[in-house]
Amino acid sequence: MYSRVYREAISSVVSVQTSRGQGTGFLYGDGHVITNAHVVGTAQNTQLRFDDGTWVTGEVSGRDVHSDLAVVSADSTPDSATSLSFAQDRPVIGQEVVAIGNPYDLDGTVTTGIVSGTDRLIPSPSGYRIPDAIQTDAAVNPGNSGGPLMSTDGTVVGVVNSKRGDDIAFGISAALTQRVVPRLIENGTYEHAYLGVSFETVTPTIAEANGLDDPRGLVVVETVNTGPAEGVLSGSESRFVNGSRVPVGGDVLLAVDGTEVHSFEDLASYLALQTRPDETIELTVLRDGAEQTVELTLESRPERSRSPLR
Repeated sequence: MYSRVYREAISSVVSVQTSRGQGTGFLYGDGHVITNAHVVGTAQNTQLRFDDGTWVTGEVSGRDVHSDLAVVSADSTPDSATSLSFAQDRPVIGQEVVAIGNPYDLDGTVTTGIVSGTDRLIPSPSGYRIPDAIQTDAAVNPGNSGGPLMSTDGTVVGVVNSKRGDDIAFGISAALTQRVVPRLIENGTYEHAYLGVSFETVTPTIAEANGLDDPRGLVVVETVNTGPAEGVLSGSESRFVNGSRVPVGGDVLLAVDGTEVHSFEDLASYLALQTRPDETIELTVLRDGAEQTVELTLESRPERSRSPLR
């Protein structure tokens, strides 16, 4: 099973090399290679090495540091190299996966594991966090970045991004990649939706401090000055309750466009996968003990994060 996945995919997996380092990528569409933004860095050109030994020059045609994705356009590709397809079904915990890449310059290395978690938030080079990420216990090391994380049916479920510890690695989901990459090919950039709000998950302690019957939703801590949420959502005051500092008095976000949000991960994934800048969304909030719906028009995310704001 693993051998079949490897044999069918390896001709489409490449080593991506710049003057500052190397990583992995894989062929997508007509002569495009997907990799990580942190692999190409600020380079305009790369060298791509295919499994059959062919070297070609690649031009970085788009990059997005917020999702840590980049697209390289190859001058040419070997006849044996074909575009890899993305999985249409979302991965499930326990699903077997295969990572193919070039760790420590060891070309064409394959490792296996399972999907250990989904809907994770992981750091990005911009300071924001990447939502909807996949956690796996497949071995990932320097040089794997940008390579495909594949299901046993030979489709890509994620783009390998980082290692965080023994048996803990992450990939950018196929769902997010398929939203970002076409825009990078077309425009060279990608605009992410932005709320301009910081939240905390409502815990039992926060619920008690705010007189809520149940711990649910996300309490608004603060909104960014002149941001899209200013004047739409109300922030909190910080108070000590039973020895802990908690937010008190702010709106509690319960749902976006009718979709309930139970965690910051829920909200981040919804914004990333279902919305775009300049769209107007409906927020269901708990304000002064009563539920109400408010409208908010999203903006484009600023270049770098100053705090954990969405």
